Amino acid sequence: MKIGILGATSEEIAPLLEYYKDYKSIAFGGNTYYEVKLPDMTLIIAYSRIGKVHSALSACCMILHFGCEKMIFNGVAGGVNPNLKVGDLLLGLKLAQHDADITAFGHPFGFFSEGKIFYQTDETLNALVRQSAKEQKIPLFEGIIATGDQFINNKEKKEWIAKEFQADVIEMEGASVAVVCENLQIPLCVIRAISDSADEGAFASYDEFLDFSSQQSAKLIIKVIEKLRKEQ
Repeated sequence: MKIGILGATSEEIAPLLEYYKDYKSIAFGGNTYYEVKLPDMTLIIAYSRIGKVHSALSACCMILHFGCEKMIFNGVAGGVNPNLKVGDLLLGLKLAQHDADITAFGHPFGFFSEGKIFYQTDETLNALVRQSAKEQKIPLFEGIIATGDQFINNKEKKEWIAKEFQADVIEMEGASVAVVCENLQIPLCVIRAISDSADEGAFASYDEFLDFSSQQSAKLIIKVIEKLRKEQ
């Protein structure tokens, strides 16, 4: 089995590469992919670079070129739900593109023609994430992820996204990966660690807590990989 693990930045995959240690670097499609050969599984790890276009491209490369059969998106996000604090983990149950706007044609925000507003993640993978978090005694929140090509550090914009999409977190890649995976029929789970509160202090908080939040997310993903290997 081949599993794709994707983050947006180098910091978001660094803990995984440090843990697995032995990997091969493969240049493809303007990016670098890291192949980890385990006795009974192959991991393809990469950071897509920031934004929806880059993440969709990297997800397509992982699936269509490298043959990944399941996808895990790992990374940080801005918290919208007031119950979330820096370092908390959220399992995305559905994702929407908050910056999609063809309302001029009478459609709701987040909708594109021949698409839909919300894309679901895979319940079987989500169950493994829940079980892994429980065994490690890691608190795990669940909810809605809003994705857009904007770093949100504005209270009014944050509140609008929360209201329009009932979003719990905001980030810049997840929904585009979800669109790719649904169309190519690849199971996906998305785990986000909170790095900031998507308000006026977001930039300073993101910079300060990126490494810490990435470590939290990676710890859970490593456990999920262990479970997938046992279930083969």
